[in-house]
Amino acid sequence: MTATLVAQGLVGGHGHRTLFDSLDLTVAPGDVVGVVGANGAGKSTLLRILGGDLEPQAGTVHLAPADAFVGWLPQEHERVEGETVAAYIGRRTGCTQATRDMDEAAVALGDPAKAAPGVDPADAYASALERWLASGAADLDERLPVVLAELGLDLGDDPEQALMTSLSGGQAARVGLAALLLSRFDVVLLDEPTNDLDLDGLERLEAFVHGLRGGVVLVSHDREFLARCVTRVLELDLAQGSNRVYGGGYESYLEERATIRRHAREAYDEFADKKADLVARARTQREWSSQGVRNAMKKAPDNDKNRRRAMTESSEKQAQKVRQMESRIARLEEVEEPRKEWQLQLTIGEAPRSSTVVSTLDGAVVRQGSFELGPVSLQVNAGERIGITGPNGAGKSTLLRTLLGRREPDAGRASMGASVQLGEIDQARSLLVGERPLADAFEALVPEMASGDVRTLLAKFGLRADHVLRPVDELSPGERTRAALALLQARGVNLLVLDEPTNHLDLPAIEQLEQALESYRGTLLLVTHDRRMLETVQVDRRWHVEAGRVREL
Repeated sequence: MTATLVAQGLVGGHGHRTLFDSLDLTVAPGDVVGVVGANGAGKSTLLRILGGDLEPQAGTVHLAPADAFVGWLPQEHERVEGETVAAYIGRRTGCTQATRDMDEAAVALGDPAKAAPGVDPADAYASALERWLASGAADLDERLPVVLAELGLDLGDDPEQALMTSLSGGQAARVGLAALLLSRFDVVLLDEPTNDLDLDGLERLEAFVHGLRGGVVLVSHDREFLARCVTRVLELDLAQGSNRVYGGGYESYLEERATIRRHAREAYDEFADKKADLVARARTQREWSSQGVRNAMKKAPDNDKNRRRAMTESSEKQAQKVRQMESRIARLEEVEEPRKEWQLQLTIGEAPRSSTVVSTLDGAVVRQGSFELGPVSLQVNAGERIGITGPNGAGKSTLLRTLLGRREPDAGRASMGASVQLGEIDQARSLLVGERPLADAFEALVPEMASGDVRTLLAKFGLRADHVLRPVDELSPGERTRAALALLQARGVNLLVLDEPTNHLDLPAIEQLEQALESYRGTLLLVTHDRRMLETVQVDRRWHVEAGRVREL
C-alpha cells in the first residue's frame, strides 16, 4: 500500500515545556525525511507523535488511507528479560500485535457477545485479517532464519529460542536490523537506526531505506548515512524556537542553513548599525538644540527682540530635526537578533607523557566460549593515534580489554607501560551507571574537584540542575555520553580510548569531539563505524579486526 502521512500545526513537548510548535510535515511515498537538531530538541518526541504513541499538545496527524500501517521503531537501550529473538522481532515488526488482534477478532466472530459494542464482528475480523497479512506475520517464521543467516547471526541450533539478553551488543544491533528488514510498514519511523551497526550493517540499512516504496522519517546523527539516504531535512532549532524543512538532501541542507544563518546575522548587523547611527545623530541634534537655547539666552540682550527671535527659531529647527530623527528610528523595521545556540566547548585534559611503550601483546590469545582472538602481537607507543575497525563480533572490544590489562590472555603475554593515565568512553558508557545522582557519581570519580566546580563543568556540557540531581540510570544515553566527555575534560589522560563515541551524540557534539581530538597530543585508540569521523580524525596507524585476527592496513 502507498500511504501519505500529513502533520499539521503540531505542538510537542513534555508537561509544560514546549519543544516545537506550528510544525507542518507531509511524508509521501518515496520521501526520506531526516530529522536533525540538538539533543533535547524533540526529535524522538516528534517520532512518537507521528507513530501515534504520544498525543500532541496541539495539531493533527492524518494518514491517507486511514488504515495505513505505520511502523515506529524506537531506539531501545534495554532488552526485555526473558524475551527471545523471535519474540523481539515479532514485537518490533508489529506481527505479534497483528496476530493478537486477529485472534481476538476471530473469537468475537465465533461469539458475537464478545464483540465490542457497535462493531460488526465480520468487519472487525476482515480488517484484522488484512492488517495481519499486511504485517507479514503469515510467513514471518519462514523469513526469519533466512534474514538472520544473511546477517551472519549464528545463534545456535534454534535461533528463535535464543534470548536477547544473551547476545553481545553487536549481535543485538544485528537483530534490530533484522527486525527492520523483516518489517512491512507503509510508513517507517526510525529513531537512531545506525547506532551499534558495523559498516556492513550500515550498507544493508542504506539499501533497505533506498528500496522502500513508502515514506520514511528518521532521526540519525550519522552524517554519511544522512548524506546518502535523505531527500529532505527537517531541522528542529531549539535555540531559535523554530522548525524548517529543507529540500535537496543533507549536503544541500548544510549549505542552505549556513546561507540562511549568514543572511540573518547580516540583516541584524545592518539593522543594528543603522539604528545606532540614527540614535547617535539624534543625540547630537538634541545636544545642538539644547546648546542653541542656552546660547540664545546668554548672548541676546533683553531689548534685542529680533536677534532673540532668530536664535529661538534656530533652536526650534534643531528640535524639529531631533523629532524627525526619532521618527525615523521608530519607523525602522525591527530585526530580531539571532539567538546563539548552546555549543559544547570540549577539550581533553592531558596528563604528563607515559612510558615510551604504552601497551604490548606478544602472541596473546583470548578465548570466550567458541570465539578466539589471536594470536596477536602488537605494540602501542606513546603518542600514537590508532584507528580500529572491523565488523561487530570480530573481537575489537576483546582486543581493547586485553590491551588495557582488563583481560588476561589465555596464552601469550600482555603488559602495560608505566605512568599510563587512562581516559575512556566505552560502548556501554559504564563509568557512569547506577542509582546515584549524576553529581554524586561524577564527584566520586574526580574527588579532587569541589562540588561547585563539578556542577559548573557539567553545565558547560548541557547538564544542568534538572540533570545533575537525577539518578544516572534515568539519564538518556546522549546525556550520559556528554557526562563521560566532561569526565575526559576533568581528568588528565595520556591514553584515550574511544569505543563508538559518536553513538547517542548529536551532530554539534560530534564535531566538537573531532575538533578536540585534533589538539589532543596523547595516545589514542579509536574504535568507530562513523565513516565521516574515520575521514576527519587524523590517525597514524589503522588496525582491522575480523574473525579474531588483527591486521594492520
